[in-house]
Amino acid sequence: MNIISFDSIKVGDTLPPLTLPPVNRTTLALFAGASGDHNAVHIDTDYARRARVPDVFAHGMLSMAWLGRLLTSWVEQRQLRAFGVRFVGITQLGHVITCTGKVTEKFEAEGERRVRLEIQTVNQYGEARVLGDAVVAL
Repeated sequence: MNIISFDSIKVGDTLPPLTLPPVNRTTLALFAGASGDHNAVHIDTDYARRARVPDVFAHGMLSMAWLGRLLTSWVEQRQLRAFGVRFVGITQLGHVITCTGKVTEKFEAEGERRVRLEIQTVNQYGEARVLGDAVVAL
């Protein structure tokens, strides 16, 4: 992790992207166990099909965790001040997800110098799956 300074950052700067291996059943099962989210639509193909989707798909919170990993690869976790997302698409089995971030604002609050980031996940087809923002103290 590099040490990032407020003065060296400009609006429009981007974070180094994080590209993950293709989503597979093992990843979903491991995340279900780690998170305690055993919703059957994420781990049981028969259940997913009865719910009228072709197969299991990734937990939304798994995508949020990947965005958290993007952020903490850029700065230390203790520097995060806000982090929120909205889910705009389903991450299917086989999707190769890339997490990206861009500085959209520099400001001071509560005696700290901070930046606001626009963050997102996209699949290999360029389709957004999760959109969000974060605030980081620098």
